[in-house]
Amino acid sequence: MSLIEDINSLIKPLDLKAMEGARVRQNRLTKPPGSLGRLEELSINVAGIKGEVFPHMDNKAILTFAGDHHVVFEEGIASAPMEVTAMQVDNFVRGGGAVNVLAKHAGARVVVIDMGVATPYKSKTGVKNKFVASGAKNISKGPAMSRDEAIKSVIGGIETVLEEIDNGLDIVGIGEMGIGNTTPSSAIFSLYTGLDPIEITGPGAGIDSAVLDKKVNIVKRALEVNNPNKDDMFDVLSKIGGFEIGGMVGAIICCAAKKIPVVIDGFISTAAGVLATSYNPLISDYLFLSHKSAETGYKHVFDFFKTTPILDLGLRLGEGTGAALGISIIDAAVKSLKDISTFEEAGIVL
Repeated sequence: MSLIEDINSLIKPLDLKAMEGARVRQNRLTKPPGSLGRLEELSINVAGIKGEVFPHMDNKAILTFAGDHHVVFEEGIASAPMEVTAMQVDNFVRGGGAVNVLAKHAGARVVVIDMGVATPYKSKTGVKNKFVASGAKNISKGPAMSRDEAIKSVIGGIETVLEEIDNGLDIVGIGEMGIGNTTPSSAIFSLYTGLDPIEITGPGAGIDSAVLDKKVNIVKRALEVNNPNKDDMFDVLSKIGGFEIGGMVGAIICCAAKKIPVVIDGFISTAAGVLATSYNPLISDYLFLSHKSAETGYKHVFDFFKTTPILDLGLRLGEGTGAALGISIIDAAVKSLKDISTFEEAGIVL
């Protein structure tokens, strides 16, 4: 726990002086004030996170955390075989995933982290090993993991960011891979919103209405059986979370501590954002929601954050795909702040 507490203690409020400097510059650029809309707001927020008016965005990474969930297989609601998680890990390492293509477009590297993949994958290199256990346990019957395992998963995420900082890290996209991980995420959202699971739980990667009804009941049962304490993030993570969710939580906490903007992907990574923000509310200022996920319950979670999604494209894939697109937009926002001439620089007198 000491590493988590030490990293968490480094998180500070945004730099208001840098934000004001960015705001002043935006209003002096060769355009009507506010005419770049949301891009101006994004650039000012990045300046506040970085503590500088002209932040660097040269080194970008998508961190894709992988882990399995036994609940969906034991309860018969899985959309695909468990082995698909491992197969996708191999696919990401080869560069063949959707996240790889969109990350390349954004100029970001993809880092794949094994937090708890339950079946073997072929890749011997290219996967960062932060393995905790072979998939989270069946949350409809008891806790997903022990409290110590929850702590270990968060530490794994922190370590991942600390290691990647050595490779250069100016902005991070948070993504995941894990068959069945919309089920624990639905439980997390239901807990923190206070809404009935039927309002939160969606079809995930694709299940029919009969299986969806079963999924809703499993989420309800998970909350009843485990009775997680929403004021104790580690209690929630250990009871109704997952190893890849814990890894994302740790990465988010560490990025905030190191003044690195965090671009959240979709439904599952937003659940990690909710957990991280419950642990330290200051973290909310460091998060960008990349897109409005098409998952059923996503529209109910905005109250936890001080921002709204950047894009609305009907995405529901995960992996970090939406985060890659979000990074592209944020990069454009920062470049507009830095590279558009001011009226003074252009010699334009109004």
